[in-house]
Amino acid sequence: MVSSRATSGVDLHLEPSGSGGLRRGLTDALRDAVRSGRLAPGTRLPSSRSLAADLGIARNTVAETYADLVAEGWLSARQGSGTRVATGVPTGTPPSAGTRPAPRRAPARPAHDLVPGTPDLAAFPRAEWLKAARRALATAPFDALGYGDPRGRPELRTALAGYLARARGVRADPDTIVITAGFSHALSLLGRVLRARGVRTVAVESYGLDAHRALLRAEGCATPALPYDGLGTDPRATGEAGAVLLTPAHQFPMGTPLHPDRRAAVVDWARRTGGLVLEDDYDGEFRYDRQPVGALQGLDPDRVVYLGTASKSLAPGLRLGWMVLPPPLAEEAAAAKGRFDTVGALEQLTLAEFLTSGAYDRHVRSARLRYRRRRDALAAAVAERAPGVRVTGIAAGLHALLRLPPGTEQSVVRAAVWQGLALHGLAFHRHPEAVTEPVDALVVGYGTPPDSAWAGALEALCRVLP
Repeated sequence: MVSSRATSGVDLHLEPSGSGGLRRGLTDALRDAVRSGRLAPGTRLPSSRSLAADLGIARNTVAETYADLVAEGWLSARQGSGTRVATGVPTGTPPSAGTRPAPRRAPARPAHDLVPGTPDLAAFPRAEWLKAARRALATAPFDALGYGDPRGRPELRTALAGYLARARGVRADPDTIVITAGFSHALSLLGRVLRARGVRTVAVESYGLDAHRALLRAEGCATPALPYDGLGTDPRATGEAGAVLLTPAHQFPMGTPLHPDRRAAVVDWARRTGGLVLEDDYDGEFRYDRQPVGALQGLDPDRVVYLGTASKSLAPGLRLGWMVLPPPLAEEAAAAKGRFDTVGALEQLTLAEFLTSGAYDRHVRSARLRYRRRRDALAAAVAERAPGVRVTGIAAGLHALLRLPPGTEQSVVRAAVWQGLALHGLAFHRHPEAVTEPVDALVVGYGTPPDSAWAGALEALCRVLP
């Protein structure tokens, strides 16, 4: 039977050394661990019996070492509380000692986060997700805990095929779906696949996320900008691009759907040239004043790659995304992902259960009502407090475009910082080679603040508007 002493206490890595004997070596090792910050103030140390057993030395040696360091002020000892690292002990060594300097204190966080891209994390359906996780784990086959198919768990791919066909008009087969750790992971994989196919250029929209362009450039693809006008992105100027990246249902950040003529034109381009359309359907579930715009992929599943994610509908921390690909491309994407699945199997099984049980639909409908109320409050407040500002792009999604008087964007963004607001000006999302006239505007995300903070965020926003 294993002694209880062998399994009690906490682990502590120490290497007593030096020529002054074991006790001095242990004292120096503990003092250095505290001084360097490896043992933070308040950290509880193992009992003398436990540490002695771990190090294979006499208990008296550890007890005497602790007593010495308590006397010196490095440690504190109280009856019933054990031995801890004393508070107020200076930690961190100077750069000359060969160790990394203590990190700087992070700047104060803004009072209100209106940066687009994140939902209300306080509204994550914890109870329903926990129920789904329990059911998924209870019924999971043994092989679900293995390395897995690089395409992802078949339960989730099957559930997604049904949901995407019903809710977004996607024509999907479970075998053509590849599960990813979010949109960025999917885009990196696609960039790798396209480069292997000889594609050197992926045309992108004049407004979008530089992070996405950077991912494609990291895979060796140039990212020229497509023109943008009142009908949305114009796909006719693709040049020698082998693929285009679009947000057709709700252009980010302008907030408009791609005009039907342009949708037909980009599919026609892909058929005529053999190119591919990469469709980023980042917030397709959230629409308010119009019928949902179906996925572009439904027009031609052989030429359009559909990319979706749970980041906006649930939470980005889940790290769950998916690609629906033409069959040959699905095999190549799975190969690029690696021999084994790299996305947590239990998270996949939980999302599959969440989808098939109807909990996902219920959550999306509830979130849609909540975000619509916020959007309406935003539009009403701006109309009343800043009539010279026009709110656009709000028929869907989790952000609005506030069009400002010419020449005021930068001053408003600076004023927002002083009001404790985190938000982006439209210039932040403009491609360096954008083919469109510059517009002064704010991109205001209304998904992130919890309900309790929304009124305060709105008041702070209105104070900075011209």
